[in-house]
Amino acid sequence: MTMGTDSAVTVRGLRKVYNDQPAVDGIDLDIKAGEILALLGPNGAGKSTTVEILEGFRKRDAGMVTVLGKDPDNSKRDGKWRARVGIVAQSAGSVPELTVTEIVRHFATFYPRSKDPDEVITRTGLDEKRNKRVGTLSGGQQRRLDVALAIIGNPDLLFLDEPTTGFDPAARRQFWHLIEDLNADGTTILLTTHYLEEAEALAKRIAVISAGKIVAEGTPGALGGRDMASARLSWEIPGTGRRTMTTATPTQAVRKLARELAPVLTDAVGVVTGVEGEIPGLTVTRPTLEDVYLELIGGKE
Repeated sequence: MTMGTDSAVTVRGLRKVYNDQPAVDGIDLDIKAGEILALLGPNGAGKSTTVEILEGFRKRDAGMVTVLGKDPDNSKRDGKWRARVGIVAQSAGSVPELTVTEIVRHFATFYPRSKDPDEVITRTGLDEKRNKRVGTLSGGQQRRLDVALAIIGNPDLLFLDEPTTGFDPAARRQFWHLIEDLNADGTTILLTTHYLEEAEALAKRIAVISAGKIVAEGTPGALGGRDMASARLSWEIPGTGRRTMTTATPTQAVRKLARELAPVLTDAVGVVTGVEGEIPGLTVTRPTLEDVYLELIGGKE
């Protein structure tokens, strides 16, 4: 990896050891300004430790880390640096008697360039709950409030740790739109999630960590050589059944099948069973992100 001036986060040789066991074992990582990077890995792989070091909440044992141009170890008490970093934390539950509007407006006073509280409430889907007390919110609404409090300071970098855990599918997709809007405004985002479809939908790049090491990095479509993997073709032959094949050249294989099957698309008495040039029931699939991910982590999750 190269260290560029457009990096929001730069990590080199990061190590953290507990009881002589490395939780993070010499990782290198870059997050470019303005991108969404998803950090994936099984429980115990080192994700949380890495993120906590980047946030300035945990000291590293070795390596170099810069976040927004500064070492988080030396900057965690720097109010200007801290104001540029948004962290989704379970912070609102300790004040259940406040309303959504009250707590968002209160948090806005902590930052020198905060967003408009009413706009943040609207963008996080809490309009109908703005006058409700925090203690009455559902789990999904609470998570939206957590995000509202994380973005009220107008951060340059946002850490999202399992942001949609407990969301139903509709709420999760609505939340994705919020993240996409934030990123479109220029916010750099580090996302950790166990939902692979979430990583695939949101992230520009994915890094996979296993046993404290980065084992793969790339775009969702190319991670682990996914884009170059052999494809699986499956199709129907009238009167015979379903056939499958695996090939590294699916386009050529489809053309060949179309030529070979064209003569058998009518039955013995001339009844048409397909359209000439079409392959009945054709499917072409490559390994899914889940397939690649499980292979990368050795089936540990």
